[in-house]
Amino acid sequence: MAGSQVSGRSLERSSRSAALPGESRAKRITLIEPESRGYHWFTGIPLPRLGLPILGAILKSRGHDVEVFCECVSPIDFARADASDLVLISALTNTAPVAYELADRFRSKGIPVILGGPHPTFMADEALEHADFVLRGECEGTLTEFMEAWETGASVEDVRGLSYRGEDGARHNPDAPFLDDLDEIPFPDLTLIRGHESMGMMPVQTSRGCPFDCTFCSVTQMWGRSFRTRSVESVIDEIEHVGDRDIFFYDDNLTADRGRAKVLLREMLRTGITPKWRAQSRVDVVEDTELLELMRTTNCHILYIGFESINPKTLAAYEKKQSVDDIRKCIERLHEYGISIHGMFVLGAEDDDADTIVETARFARATGIDAIQFWVLTPFPGTKTRELLADTGRIFTDDWSLYDGHHAVFEPKNMTALELQRGTFKAIGRFYSWWMALGNLLTFRFLRLPYQLYALLFMTRWKTANGGFLRLLSTRERDAEKGSSGRGDL
Repeated sequence: MAGSQVSGRSLERSSRSAALPGESRAKRITLIEPESRGYHWFTGIPLPRLGLPILGAILKSRGHDVEVFCECVSPIDFARADASDLVLISALTNTAPVAYELADRFRSKGIPVILGGPHPTFMADEALEHADFVLRGECEGTLTEFMEAWETGASVEDVRGLSYRGEDGARHNPDAPFLDDLDEIPFPDLTLIRGHESMGMMPVQTSRGCPFDCTFCSVTQMWGRSFRTRSVESVIDEIEHVGDRDIFFYDDNLTADRGRAKVLLREMLRTGITPKWRAQSRVDVVEDTELLELMRTTNCHILYIGFESINPKTLAAYEKKQSVDDIRKCIERLHEYGISIHGMFVLGAEDDDADTIVETARFARATGIDAIQFWVLTPFPGTKTRELLADTGRIFTDDWSLYDGHHAVFEPKNMTALELQRGTFKAIGRFYSWWMALGNLLTFRFLRLPYQLYALLFMTRWKTANGGFLRLLSTRERDAEKGSSGRGDL
């Protein structure tokens, strides 16, 4: 279907997708979550997102032959995929180039392609250059409505949240409403993922949306600001369903509603379902002593906390609604309860400079954070940060493969892009040094050692893979010092 257009009145169907009565309506549908071709922090870690296993469960319930390929778990079987009646690809911003390449490949073979995920949601016109359809936002309802049309050849004009090309160009149907009852969504069918047996940790999501609205984050644009939750009974059933495996709660903030979090943890205790688990949270989690005790007794292993910055002006600009003292208190209290901390910082804001990065690394070491991630501020589509930097003309590349939190793709206000890039990786090196690894070994802090070794390997591989990018940043800096007009796009 390369170059084909789909009318809004009726769905053009090749012989592959023609609707047939009875069981012969079942189609072979392949779902793909591609990996970035660059090297990043999560390369090789088998932790798929849950969108495709949920959509796969919906398609399977409609009688279709479904398989999911997450490249972080196993490679795509193109013999299977090329025999599909429909391919659905989910893309983040940094995986969009790979998703587009795959979409073009399948369409050249006459296979209809749907794109979905955060990047196509915010860049639907761009995505439609490579796909027949785009599912925008929270798309369980959109996919269900689309399949009802696709299976019967009916109109897609009323499919909410769908974008497609009509005779007069791109068409974007009205957004689908956010789901009020998350219990209506089926459990993600992880068994549909090729190679799922190799997954050591199981993802579970208990909520959607975030009551906060950090300027660098697109979560509220994607999932809404209203904090919507599944019932505790449903969550317990899913944890029991995945078996005796460690759990990673994928919620953007598991403890956004602390009362509800306590109900969940109490039920885990009551039922005796207390696997080792980890989750994302905020510094205010330590304000509730009862919650901390429940987290300890239910086997909370580690919390991923968005500290973001130790610069008070940057925290205010990010709209974090927290202070540096809050960060210190959070670290102390979690350690009192035996909970490890993975601290995340975003470097390169308007009030940051090279000294801010150095001080952040010193702070992380001095306060005893167990593991860190220092992200380069990235202007992702759908964020306030992108609007600010685009309006001031400081984004110098839209090579989406570089939008992974590891590459400086804009000119900061108080330093150069090269200073931001080098400073961030030097900060990682200060925290994850061989001396730090030796210190952890000598003080019997063995749980920190895997992070140390992984980070050292990551930095070596990243620098090897990105030598060309670093040289381009150096050239931009030299041109700027000479007053050259050569500071164009990369």
